[in-house]
Order: sequence, then C-alpha cells, then structure tokens
Amino acid sequence: MRIATYNVNGVNGRLPVILRWLEETQPHIACLQELKAPQEKFPEAEFQSAGYESVWLGQKSWNGVAVLSRVGMPEVSRLSLSGDTEDDASRYLEVKIKDLVIACIYLPNGNPVPGPKFDYKLKWFERLDAHAEMLVTSGKKVLIIGDFNVMPTENDVYKPEKFLKDALFLPKVRAAFQNLLNQGWTDAVRHLYPDETIYTFWDYFRKAYERNAGLRIDHFLLSAEVLPQLINAGVDKTVRGWEKTSDHAPVWIELRD
Repeated sequence: MRIATYNVNGVNGRLPVILRWLEETQPHIACLQELKAPQEKFPEAEFQSAGYESVWLGQKSWNGVAVLSRVGMPEVSRLSLSGDTEDDASRYLEVKIKDLVIACIYLPNGNPVPGPKFDYKLKWFERLDAHAEMLVTSGKKVLIIGDFNVMPTENDVYKPEKFLKDALFLPKVRAAFQNLLNQGWTDAVRHLYPDETIYTFWDYFRKAYERNAGLRIDHFLLSAEVLPQLINAGVDKTVRGWEKTSDHAPVWIELRD
C-alpha cells in the first residue's frame, strides 16, 4: 500500500497538477494540506472521477486538510485537536481506513519570530503532543502525516546557518518534534534513509529547486504497530518541476499488506 502526503498550496489552483500526479503514481491514500478553499469549494467530484473518495476540512483562503482514498471511504474520527476552543483553523483531520488510523496535519509555520504566530505554533505542538501520546499508546496502527513545518536536524536543510532564527528550525521547535519521537513514533523516511540528503520543499525564489536548495518539512510518523510493515519511502521530486506546481513535492511511503 502506498500512502502519500502533499502540501498542494491551493487545491483548486493546482488541481491539474494534483490529478496528473495521482494518475501517474496511484497512491492508495493521499493526505493533502493547505487546500486554501472553503468547505463547499473542495473538488470532490474531480477526485471521485480519478477514483478517490475524499473527506476534507476546508477554510477560506488559508489552511485546509483532506484525505483521499481508493481503498475505502475514510471514516472521520476527529476534526481538531483538544486544548483550545478558540482555535478554528483547519489543520487536523483524523480518519480510519481499514485497520489504519491516519492523522493528516498542517502544523503552523510560526514566522515571524518572536510573535503571536510563533507562540501559536508552540501551543499547537503541545496540543498535538498530548493527543499523539494517546494515539501511540492505543495499540492501533497509527500514522501522523503531513506538513510539520519542522526541519528536525541540520541534515534536513540545505544551509542550516541561514535558518538559525527561523520558526521551522529553532531549538524549541526541533525539541518539540523530538519529544514526539520520544513517545515511540518513528520518522519513516529517516528510518529508511538515515544519512541521505532528502528535501520535500523548495522555495519559488532564487531558483531553489534548480539548485536543490531545499528543506525536509513533510513527514510520516509511524506507531510501533505500523513500523514492521514499512518497506519503502521516497519523494516525487520531479512534480516540483512541473508548471504551476506547489512549492512542496509529494512524499510517500509503502507498507507491506
């Protein structure tokens, strides 16, 4: 089974790119982030025509997460994280597909630092940490998938010295990601490729893609019950080079059935 994650940077504006990618790679499950579309504007019919059932949590202009599946209709179990009744951002969608629990997340960027956006990011991370601990101890096969807006180590950024004051690379943020791993989660891509240079995002400016000046910020965290099924992982890097594409590339893992 191939499971993918893709920050699409606008689901309607990038729809031809997304549909082409789905057709060429045929993931069984795909988690999408940054839909930038209200609930009623999600292109459900187009995804159905491509063979995918979908559930989504939209938001006008910003945020938004979705799960697509061609192996059964996703069953929604949670639409937000606990801990902040005033947070109405569409950033968390938890579903069940077959025997898998999948949390599709779009963690806040946090820039500029310091400021309320960075404070919000840290609080959101705390809420994710609390819920993730319940998930990882549930005994179920759980995956937390999506755009974490975190470069976990210096190996995940092309020039670490340029990001020392960036919200995606600050020690507090990297420590929060490590706290998740310490609960018992496994970073799937790094588990398989501990030393390779792997990026999932290239800025639109300064020919970052052409220079491979990238960041690894899209991740798969696997519970111990899923890890034995992990057999492969990768990045569909060429998609980043397509016309009118997102600044992220799709990332995927393969699980043994």
